[in-house]
Amino acid sequence: MATAEGPGGVPAKPAMRKPVFTKVDQLKPGTSGHTLTVKVVSSETVLHKGRAAPSSANLRRTRIAECLVGDETGTIVFTARNEQVDLLKPGSTVILRNAKIDMFKGSMRLAVDKWGRVEVAEPANFDVREDNNLSLVEYELVNLVEE
Repeated sequence: MATAEGPGGVPAKPAMRKPVFTKVDQLKPGTSGHTLTVKVVSSETVLHKGRAAPSSANLRRTRIAECLVGDETGTIVFTARNEQVDLLKPGSTVILRNAKIDMFKGSMRLAVDKWGRVEVAEPANFDVREDNNLSLVEYELVNLVEE
């Protein structure tokens, strides 16, 4: 397999792929690498703890919020952490890049870790379908036994 070389014989970076946007109703348990454009319906802080260190005021602060996000196909709970909480304000439109599905108490949650990105986008021109909440569907882990 031949690889393209950049200046000085250093291997060139692979070309960036165009993102494939997914709709909320296509999300499945255990999947990752999703790119979605969603509107924030609501946001509720579930954890806000901080340790006051005299030398560094910003170190060791943890904030987690559960945000209901969705598009025209459905909604799902998004777990926002730390600075993501500030970006996910109710009514705003965001692009979630490299999002993954986490399972929490048998239901799906959407999350973006350090390998992904949350970007504020232009207001989207769709109405969120709130009657199809994927986080309300309960899943059960079934182990298959081969015979």
